[in-house]
Amino acid sequence: MRILLAEDDFSLGSTLREWLQLDGHAVDWVQRGDLAQVALRTQDYQCILLDRGLPGLEGDALLRELRQARSTVPVLMITARDALEDRVQGLDMGADDYLVKPFDLEELSARIRAAVRRSSGQPSVSLGYGDVELDPAAKRVSKAGVAVALTAREYAVLHTLMQRKGQIVAREQLEDALYGWGEEVESNAIEVHVYHLRKKLGAELITTPVSYTHLTLPTSDLV
Repeated sequence: MRILLAEDDFSLGSTLREWLQLDGHAVDWVQRGDLAQVALRTQDYQCILLDRGLPGLEGDALLRELRQARSTVPVLMITARDALEDRVQGLDMGADDYLVKPFDLEELSARIRAAVRRSSGQPSVSLGYGDVELDPAAKRVSKAGVAVALTAREYAVLHTLMQRKGQIVAREQLEDALYGWGEEVESNAIEVHVYHLRKKLGAELITTPVSYTHLTLPTSDLV
């Protein structure tokens, strides 16, 4: 999942970016509201973490702009404004959730998953393919009922493919889901992740129709 983080506090922003990357997300971090505005015009995001008090363009104004444009991307406000009227105002402006600083990082991850799940309209939290099951809420993968340990990157590749079962997924789409701005992408990174997924979950799990530039989970075994 690709997340836009708009937070002007350097210490908090660094911590959040590192945490979210460890959680398997691609993160683009900006410290100004006008830069977030530019990022949203050039990149698709599955979630936005938005501070209310940004320089350049306030988070409130950016949120209003998004909703006026009928954007449905989930927005979680992260702010020090903890009064009840502030919370109500933020939610009424169109925020999907409202977190008051300081907050627990595990709770942040859970709220992101919940907001994205609601936005996608998926009633079930689990994704299945053959005997492989992925539980986004618990970030757990199992094969034939037995838990399988995956790295954050391996999990992100599998999650992206399982969300698009039967579709051909371009390598660039996977890189976009795994890496944020400034992160170095090794030329064979996707191949390495796919190799380990096949080794752990079965060689037949992922097919390459032409080359490693496109990947897919075949439709014949969908559940």
